[in-house]
Amino acid sequence: MKVQAVRQALPIPEPELTPQDLINRAIAMRDILRESQDKTDERGYFSDEIQQKFVEAGFYRILQPKMFGGYEFDYETFFRVMVEISRGHPAAGWCLTLAASHAPVIASHWSEAAQIEIFGPSGHFAAPHRAVPGGTCVPVEGGYIINGVWAYSSGIPHSTHFLGTTLLQTSFPPRMLHFVVPRGQYTILDDWGGDRTLGMRGSGSNGVKLDNVFVPEHMTAFFDALGVKQDLRDGTSGTRLHDNPMYLGILMGPYHAALTTPVIGAARAALDEYRDILLSQNTMVPPIVKRAFETDFQVSYGRAIALTDAAEGVLMEALRKHMGYCQRWAKTGVQSTPEENFRLWGMLQTGARLACDAVELLFQTAGSTAARKGSRMARYLGDAQMYRGHASSQYLTFAKYIGRSNLGLPAGMFDL
Repeated sequence: MKVQAVRQALPIPEPELTPQDLINRAIAMRDILRESQDKTDERGYFSDEIQQKFVEAGFYRILQPKMFGGYEFDYETFFRVMVEISRGHPAAGWCLTLAASHAPVIASHWSEAAQIEIFGPSGHFAAPHRAVPGGTCVPVEGGYIINGVWAYSSGIPHSTHFLGTTLLQTSFPPRMLHFVVPRGQYTILDDWGGDRTLGMRGSGSNGVKLDNVFVPEHMTAFFDALGVKQDLRDGTSGTRLHDNPMYLGILMGPYHAALTTPVIGAARAALDEYRDILLSQNTMVPPIVKRAFETDFQVSYGRAIALTDAAEGVLMEALRKHMGYCQRWAKTGVQSTPEENFRLWGMLQTGARLACDAVELLFQTAGSTAARKGSRMARYLGDAQMYRGHASSQYLTFAKYIGRSNLGLPAGMFDL
């Protein structure tokens, strides 16, 4: 079935908006995010009022194509904004980042007709992407019937769509089918928030259920996150439609950046909390002075600053490398290799680990008050531990993919 749609360029809300304007707006929201941390964590996601502020600030449009009312800035701009939001509340940053970072996926891999439908008449789009296959799909005339539950769909509470993945069993080996379902056709499960998890309680990582949902064929796509199974010499529908190599749609670097960023925000937030402790609390033994004047605290604080600065530096350099690979393709047609993409993943894992180290050092030296229920320092520690346990953060597992690809061996992941 051929789907036709009439393209009509959407207006950009603030044509003169700059990347620094967006960063400044994120910084300005720090206090309201911190004041609402408890309520956000109990609810499981940030409030409607905060969501409206995010929408009005333009945070969902940073990576969205200009054709569909976006600003079409680069990944570095997007993640600098997300670091500042995460500094206000890491879990809220996780929720926003995982809902606002997938416009390039749609812009890269879906047809023009589908993009017109998905971005819609307003241009507001927000969706998590569960890239791990789940559920079942049955081919039918014009599309697929999809059923299943996709856990940990971070960012789903305020999303306009759900972007999921399932396995199409009609081919061998089965193919990964990515699909888009608009809000109203899926159920958000009440399985997040409160005391269900150690950290990231406000990340909106609820499960999503689809019950016999018909997904039209044009709302699906086959693609590979690494981009090495596809012949990209002619680009993607996104590069042809938007003339921007960012929409080549190779996702490994940006995807792990979305997990690294909230942890860097947690480290920045923990540094803010620690500084307040140093300036307000006294040492326990003579000479009794503010902790800011005691060498041991100065050393811990300085080490944590250096770790966090290094983590953010790694994040930004990985994003620049990713965009460099996209731009290289635009100039030469050379695709990024598995090794290049695995090494980006490894860089980003290392950056996140440095940020986690900073949070843990600050918690360990902040004093017993930091361990009390409800303390911000304890919250940031829990948030960092949620990253430590994430499947994508397992650096020893992923190190072998880097080593294998460098040695010219099959990487052993994604059937490479």
